[in-house]
Amino acid sequence: MFVSAVALACLVPLGAAQAQERDVTIAVSIPAATHGWTGGVVYHAEQAAKEIEAAFPHIDVVVSTAASATAQVSSLEDLSATRKLDALVILPFTSEELTGPVEQVKSKGTFIAVVDRGLNDPSIQDLYVAGDNIAVGANTAHWLSDKLGGEGEIVVLRGIPTVIDDERIKGFSDVMAETNIKILDIQYANWNQDEAFTLMQDYLAKYPKIDAVWANDDDMLLGVIEAVDQAGRQDIKYALGGNGMKQVIEMVKEGNARTPISTPYPPSMIKSAIYMTAGQFAGQAPMRGSFLLDAPLITPENADQFYFPESPF
Repeated sequence: MFVSAVALACLVPLGAAQAQERDVTIAVSIPAATHGWTGGVVYHAEQAAKEIEAAFPHIDVVVSTAASATAQVSSLEDLSATRKLDALVILPFTSEELTGPVEQVKSKGTFIAVVDRGLNDPSIQDLYVAGDNIAVGANTAHWLSDKLGGEGEIVVLRGIPTVIDDERIKGFSDVMAETNIKILDIQYANWNQDEAFTLMQDYLAKYPKIDAVWANDDDMLLGVIEAVDQAGRQDIKYALGGNGMKQVIEMVKEGNARTPISTPYPPSMIKSAIYMTAGQFAGQAPMRGSFLLDAPLITPENADQFYFPESPF
């Protein structure tokens, strides 16, 4: 239903596009390309800005990236102080630090669309677009529990302290609590491949036997796999991530025994949010509420449906 609405909103103005003053400003505030997934977010946000400005001559889309939560707060304050923002599409670097600044923007009457990493106060947002993070964790946990026969010892890597990381961990932990599988350790690696490599080295040194690793994210999974391979550890039966990164989908497609599944969490969801926000101002199509993308398991049998060789992620 969403795809149809977006397609309609996009196609109608394309035929009527003509030069006119841009009187609607949509600001897009996103993290810089600090890892593969956010690299995809930046790519899709810039593509959406070009497409929407071409389709809707009265809409100006301003994309701003930030390398830290502090930088994103500063950038947001500058954007809000220097122009009237009709809408803000934001993927918060962290939930805690961005909630207050976004609330300040909201107080000026700005339409707020939040993507992926939620705010601590959901009442601030008019639109929320994200993947189903509970399902990302729960679906992976159900698969892993089945493969391990409900018993074993595993380690887990967390992302950046955000609402969505909390949701993934809850989905995974709630399923594991119903099994005899013991989570030996669970620490943050901030969705960063290098930090995941270092943390996995620590886990390997600390625990002589590990049955499986859940890295919570495919960027971190690559760091985990590198650490395991360098250590030559053969006890780890499964190393799993999530997000549907292109390199990991290739492992799934080839039937990799250690990484035979993933879950989708496409960075192009930022594009969905920008189009929906544009529809709020140009398509006479109310776009308030929440939109969650499903997170089914990606297996060798269906991997082709989730593999996009031209995608940056």
